[in-house]
Formats: sequence, C-alpha cells, structure tokens
Amino acid sequence: RIQNFGSHSGVKLCRWTKAMLRGRGGCYKHTFYNISSYQCMEMTPSLACANKCVFCWRHHTNPVGKEWRWKLDPPESLVTDAISAHRAMIKQMKGVPGVRPERFANAHNVRHCALSLVGEPIMYPHITELLGMLHAQHISTFLVTNAQFPEKIRTVGPVTQLYVSIDAPTPNELKSVDRPLFKDFWQRFLDSLTALKIQKVRTVYRLTLVKSMNMEDIANYARLVALGEPSFIEIKGVTFCGNSDASGLQMNNVPFHVEVRHFAEKLCTYLNEDYEMACEHVHSCCVLIGHKKFKKDGHWWTWIDYPKFFQLVEEGKEFDALDYAAPTAEWALYDAPEGGFSPADERFYGGKGKGKGNAGAAKRRQEAEEAVERDREAFEKLELENVYAKAKREVEEMRGEDGGDGGSVDVVKVQQEQQAEEDGGCGDCGDGCEC
Repeated sequence: RIQNFGSHSGVKLCRWTKAMLRGRGGCYKHTFYNISSYQCMEMTPSLACANKCVFCWRHHTNPVGKEWRWKLDPPESLVTDAISAHRAMIKQMKGVPGVRPERFANAHNVRHCALSLVGEPIMYPHITELLGMLHAQHISTFLVTNAQFPEKIRTVGPVTQLYVSIDAPTPNELKSVDRPLFKDFWQRFLDSLTALKIQKVRTVYRLTLVKSMNMEDIANYARLVALGEPSFIEIKGVTFCGNSDASGLQMNNVPFHVEVRHFAEKLCTYLNEDYEMACEHVHSCCVLIGHKKFKKDGHWWTWIDYPKFFQLVEEGKEFDALDYAAPTAEWALYDAPEGGFSPADERFYGGKGKGKGNAGAAKRRQEAEEAVERDREAFEKLELENVYAKAKREVEEMRGEDGGDGGSVDVVKVQQEQQAEEDGGCGDCGDGCEC
C-alpha cells in the first residue's frame, strides 16, 4: 500500500525489501546492480502520470495530466518526509519471523532510492534538485520515466541510473499498451530516446512484456535501440496485479521466464554487434542485456561502485557511465546455475513446493516451453536483415546533417517506407498497399 505524503508524493515498502530483510533474496536490482534491497526506498515525487498503461498496478486510481498543476512541495521536505515514512514502515517489520537483526538495523539507513513507484517522477519541477539532495546523503537514484517528457530527460541529472520505459515498438502498439494522453505521444517517445543518448550517466531501456500485446515485433525494438543506444536493456515479464475494469489484463498475458529469455535472445541476435546477454533474475522473470563496453577482459561490469559515484558527483567534474562501473558477481550472470539468486540468502518457496504452482500453471508452462522451442528452430532458419546497424546509420546521418544531436529519426517508419518502396508500396498502407 502506498503511503501518500505532502501534496503529490508517495512511498511504499517494496516486497523485496521485506524479503531481503528476512534473508529470502533481493530484487533484480540487487542482482544486476548490487543494491541492498533492504536499504532501498521506493518513492515518487509525482503520483500523476501522462499515461494510463494497461499494466499499471494502481489500476488507474492515481491522477493523470500532461503538465504540472498541483500545489508544489519543496524538494527538501520531500526527502525528509519520504525517509521518515520509509523508516516508519521498516519499524513495522520488527518481530516479523525471519527478519535478520543486522539487516533490520541497517535498513533504517536508506542507501538507494527507486523513483519508480507510480506516476511520472520526472514531471516534478524540481526533480534535479531532489536528486542532488538524495546524492548529498549518499543515496543512489534510479529514475524511471515513461518517455513522454523529452526535454526533462535531456536536462535532468546527474542520476545514478536513468530509465525510459519502452512498452511497444510501433505507434499503434504504444497507443494500445500505454494509452497516452498526449496526441503527439509517438514523437515525444522518439525524442525521449534521442535525449537519452545525450546523457553521460548509465541509461536503461526497460521493456515490460505483455503476451498478445507487445512481444511480436522484435525487429522494431532493435531499431529503437539505435536511437538511444542505452547502457543496458532490462526485459521483464508483466506482473498481474488482479482483475481491473480499466485494463482487461489477465494471467494469460503474463509470460513465463522461458518466454522472456527467448524474447531477449532474439533481440540480442539483432543487436549482437553492440550488445550481449549479461544477467538474469529468474525470481523476477527478468533479464539484462548489456552494452559490450561494460564487458572488460571477458567479464561483465554491470554493478555500480556507489562510493565512486558519489565522489564523482561531489567533485563536480564531467564523468560517464564507465567511471563508476564495478565487476558483476558470477552468480548474477546470465545462465548461471543460481538464476541470479544470491548465495548469501535462502530461497523461500510457498506451500505448494518448489515454485511449481498448480497443475494448470504447470501445463501452461510446458506449453510455453514447447512453443519457445518451435519458434527457436524457426528463428534460426531466418535470414535476418541487420535492422539495427541500418537504423544506426540513419540516426548518424541525420545527426551529421544537423551538426549536433539533432532531432529524432523515426527509424521504424523510415525503414518501413524503404521496405515498402522495394515491395512497390507507399509505406503508409502496410500490407496490400493500393497506392
């Protein structure tokens, strides 16, 4: 449950904070980036959002808006009130069976802040000041944005890690999944990815996979990667948060981990000149694709050197993502036998045993595994066009003509038009063009 505070903010105790307090494992950020999940505060400075995504766990009970129109709380009070509310929720874990005393004591010392709870955090007018105040207390920041405010993405920072949500690869699918308020949502989306590339800090594309909605057009996801060239690409299966009249999402829209892996591996096939599979967290149904520049001497450096980050911020000099990278533990790597589960903790299973669930779920899992195997065999026989490299050239050519970072190239539309010309169509009508 979200605890609201001030006029427009909220904080919540994450389930992974509770789990790691009890020695039952950390979240995917612990695996991918070495945060201490029991010292992480999940909050937002803006409950409002410019999208109404079908997978929003709040079922659209939070406000929506395209601009800031609420009473503005100063960033000083947000930091103080958020930490105070978080600590109060941590205190409620005292006496809970399994809570480790040393972790409970350390949990009151917030070390990380996930600005991703709900809403659109980057809408908050003083977001950069807020980040700076968190960094001053040596609290790292993970800022997630829905890619509808490109100018904010261009100017925000510094931030420990900056995310954009890539919820679909085409205008029609993005409109269906995110249900944005802005009429020019696709251009804003493209401009946000272009703005992300300008950032020197660690950047992430975050894909939330929804079966039957956004998992088919992998080639166009690859084209979008060429716009922002992020440090990492997180790919996670959607979490079902119960029935809602607002979205119609059902359990059959939730992919199994084998399907998430398969999607990521196919995407990596398109991106293989710059990216590779890096890490996974099976428990979260989540995998990480990393840019090869974070692979040094054959070993991944996806983890973060947090003291070095704060040092760089305090020095006030220009720095980039590699300056505060740290080597990744072996257990966190993709295909490691631990599945991204830290050996320092003990995996907990519910009453149904080793995570197998009921017979219906087991059958669906088996069907998914068989479908993945069939698709893998078919995919390996395809002669894939190098759409990523082609899109990169389009982007560089436009930026070269612009003499700077330039505007945004609609790499999806450009290549669709080129293909349509080769096929004798116009690029707008799609299959069966009659122009």
